[in-house]
Amino acid sequence: MKPMKVAEARARFGEILDEAEKGTDVVIERRGVRYRVVAERARSAPAAADLFESVDADVLSGQWTWKAAKAGLVFKPRRKRR
Repeated sequence: MKPMKVAEARARFGEILDEAEKGTDVVIERRGVRYRVVAERARSAPAAADLFESVDADVLSGQWTWKAAKAGLVFKPRRKRR
């Protein structure tokens, strides 16, 4: 894609993004300064299951929860609902 001026880039913004996603060089020029548009893939976050090696069955069943304390997070039993 050839270098284009800002006015043209505004009118063809969707096309510019499509071309950048394909890997085509996209250059926009404004007042003698050239800007290059490059697509960047989003990084995926690790799955929650990957954060813990194992989880206690009582925690999963909802019998226990976490409580913030000065020493950090501590286990706290949940009150039974009446």
